[in-house]
Amino acid sequence: MYEHLNLVHAGDVIWATMNRPERLNALNRKLVNELRDFFVGLYWRRDVRVVVLSGAGAAFCAGLDLKEHRGDNADRSVGAGLTGQREISEIVIAMRRCPQPIIACVDGAASGGGFALALASDVRIATPRTRMNAAFICIGLSACDIGVSYFLPRMVGSSVAAEYMLTGRFITADRARELGLVSCVVEPEQVKDEAAAFAEDMLHATPLGLRLTKECLNHAIDAQGLEAAIAMEDRNQILCSQDGDFGEGVRAFLEKRKPVYAERRG
Repeated sequence: MYEHLNLVHAGDVIWATMNRPERLNALNRKLVNELRDFFVGLYWRRDVRVVVLSGAGAAFCAGLDLKEHRGDNADRSVGAGLTGQREISEIVIAMRRCPQPIIACVDGAASGGGFALALASDVRIATPRTRMNAAFICIGLSACDIGVSYFLPRMVGSSVAAEYMLTGRFITADRARELGLVSCVVEPEQVKDEAAAFAEDMLHATPLGLRLTKECLNHAIDAQGLEAAIAMEDRNQILCSQDGDFGEGVRAFLEKRKPVYAERRG
């Protein structure tokens, strides 16, 4: 049980909600630790196939809780500072490493660390009030933090990434949709239904096929060339075709029904 991270396990999906609405779900130490623990633990879980990440109230996540962290660096050594930094950045590493696709419901502000959490997700759904930015540069830090300098240029190109990272400007919902940074923009009351629809479509894949697709996408982004990417694709297809759930996937497709897979174990 977590204090600031609410988890609802519904079938093969976990709905994870950052729950500090009075602070716009800003990342205090407790929430940082809970997010890291949750995403690191997902690597070993086979009873969870999709994760939906959202924030309670009117914001996704406003970034680091500056009121709590104010003055943290005053008496800390460089080593202690690096440890504290890694405690946060390890969250996005775990998000990319875990085999479950992550759907981010980015309603309202997603600033700094919240922006990083949105970028580390696999699919992003926005609302008209979504505003995302690399807020780090606005408070005397570098905009290159918690994976943003890795994710953003790969998603929108280096020129657009520079535009937003060097200025700290907000990316609006319409601009994010134009850039392909989000999949769709829906009204706040429709976000959960849209996320559920994405999750339902993902669950038509076999458990192995879904995991290997996320893994291959991650590696293909940094692949040294076409042949390297195709080698992994070939490996994935052979592994999936030899999996026990492959036949059920074909039958369900031909019979136009929801598949029932055997692999669902803790």
